[in-house]
Amino acid sequence: MATFRFMIFPFCFLLTLLFTSAPSAVETVTITALRSDFRACRDTAGNVRIIIRQYRNNDVPFLLLVDPVTLESSTVRAADIDLTGNISIETVRNTPFIKALDRYTAPPYKLQNHGAVHAGHPVDGIFLTVDMCPSRRPFEKGFFTAVADLSRQSGRGAPVAIAITGNWLENHRDDLGWIVQQIKKGKLAVTWVNHSSTHPYVAGAPLERNFLLSPGIDFEREVLTTERLLLEKGLLPSPFFRFPGLVADEKLIRSLRELALIPIGSDAWLAKGETPRRGSFILVHGNGNEPLGIRKALQFLQKPGGVNLLPLNAAFSHQP
Repeated sequence: MATFRFMIFPFCFLLTLLFTSAPSAVETVTITALRSDFRACRDTAGNVRIIIRQYRNNDVPFLLLVDPVTLESSTVRAADIDLTGNISIETVRNTPFIKALDRYTAPPYKLQNHGAVHAGHPVDGIFLTVDMCPSRRPFEKGFFTAVADLSRQSGRGAPVAIAITGNWLENHRDDLGWIVQQIKKGKLAVTWVNHSSTHPYVAGAPLERNFLLSPGIDFEREVLTTERLLLEKGLLPSPFFRFPGLVADEKLIRSLRELALIPIGSDAWLAKGETPRRGSFILVHGNGNEPLGIRKALQFLQKPGGVNLLPLNAAFSHQP
């Protein structure tokens, strides 16, 4: 018996050594050479898609695609797409994605809240959008938990559009990890809306020289940096963008159109006393900076009869 114990000990020790010294199963993703593109193609199943970005994932060429009918994003290895027989972009001119892109980046240009603020067709529900601007405060975990709990009633992940900044992504990794866990558990269905990288803001500065209109801002870099960070974390950037402060001018809107992104505003910013109705884009801040908006959102979500949350892409496409 003593001999048996002697033999089993080094064997168990060896197993422990092997498992503790093994490399992590989580692959490190490095995204480089991310740049804008705008071409129609067919994916591996033969479906028409629109390429909006090309990039390298651990030095392997990849593409970021948008379904022109549902406005859903996907990624694919560039080698898996036949780009030799390009489809003319004119063949998708009348699809929901292109029509929304054209409609919501067209004049007249408003300094604040330009773009889509409400569903483009009748819908039976509302769209919850949550801004995650740079913040030192803990995120609104209780609010996100309440949204996730709605999945018990519907049997599916509760739809929410999170307008996220690169700064928040980098400085709230544990909070982001919690949100991702709710997605994996099927409690949240998140549309990741780009909200810029740094979200510049100067208290007291006029809107014309504030937010992304501040002097010296590289707008394309603000957009692509956040997309890169999302991709590195295995999250899909959507074809939507929310301007910080909802502030933009004609130049920024035109630049956004060149990046193939749809500007998202709001007609129901709860902290400002705006009342949601069917098809509304509700706006609250989930970064700890707007407790009044969160209180009102919780009251709205818990009202008798419940509330029907819809995925953001359904505001532009009749697809469920």
